[in-house]
Amino acid sequence: MSEMTGLEKRKLLSALCHGANFFSALFISIGIPIVILFISEDPIVKENAKESLNFHLNVWFYGAIYAVLTAILIGYLLLPLVPIFILITWILPIIAVVKVFGNPDTAFRYPFIFRLL
Repeated sequence: MSEMTGLEKRKLLSALCHGANFFSALFISIGIPIVILFISEDPIVKENAKESLNFHLNVWFYGAIYAVLTAILIGYLLLPLVPIFILITWILPIIAVVKVFGNPDTAFRYPFIFRLL
C-alpha cells in the first residue's frame, strides 16, 4: 500500500481537526485538534488545529452563556434560538471541511469567533 502524499495528509488532518467539532458536546472532541497540533509539523495543519480549538472554545462559551440566560429567563425568550445555535455549530464545520479539501494550502478561518490561540 502506498504512503500518503503530503497534500493528502494535510487534507486529512485538517479535515479531522474541523470534523471534531461535530462531537463538541463530548469533551473528548477537543483532544483531536490538540493532538494534531502537537504531532503535526505542517504549518497549515497547525493553523487549522488552532482554529478548530478556537471554534470549540467559542461554542462552549456561548453555549454556557445561553444556558445561564435560558435558566434565568426560564427559556421562553431564548428557546427559538436553539435551532440557530445548532445550525451554526454544524454548518460552519461542514463549510470548514469542504474548504480544506478544496484549498488545502490555506487554513480555514471561522467567522465571528474570538481567537485565543
